[in-house]
Amino acid sequence: MKVLRSLTYKNITIEIVQDDITLQDTDVIVNAANSQLQHGGGVAGAIVRRGGFIIQKESNDYVSKYGPVKTGEVAVTSAGNLKAKYVIHAVGPVWGEGKEDEKLRNAVINSLRIAENLQVESISIPAISSGIFGFPKDRCARVFFEAIKHFIDNHQSERLKRIRLCNIDELTSEIFLKTSFEYFKKESER
Repeated sequence: MKVLRSLTYKNITIEIVQDDITLQDTDVIVNAANSQLQHGGGVAGAIVRRGGFIIQKESNDYVSKYGPVKTGEVAVTSAGNLKAKYVIHAVGPVWGEGKEDEKLRNAVINSLRIAENLQVESISIPAISSGIFGFPKDRCARVFFEAIKHFIDNHQSERLKRIRLCNIDELTSEIFLKTSFEYFKKESER
């Protein structure tokens, strides 16, 4: 794992790392999902391949019971064979569908809220919507940091202590690193 930056903001550690999200040792990993929770490609496909078909089965059961997950909303399954305890499936917007920033912000904040509800200490999140959904990576990073800062400023976190922004590719990781300095100054380094 390549840690590009680790900082502390109001007692929560925020890490920007370049690594495979399926290998993270955090309590929760977030999946960039589609509304039907069909995990065929990208991050979703990698999670099911490594974590096992149980993740897809639980996703199918969720959709059968509750219906498709709306954009900006999340669903939770076990993590199968992954190191994590849970997978939060966050449905981000497809670029061009309208209100993309708001929907992505909701997906990030809802992922953090559910992690709090699950009473876990750590979460790893990929750059939701910035792959095949076409959300511009620099804009995605800005929405992420605004959402994270808003969440921390407005929620007194009892348990959640570490938010890891984890992307496998160098370009996305570097964009998140650069953007992090716009929202969190150098003084917060640890």
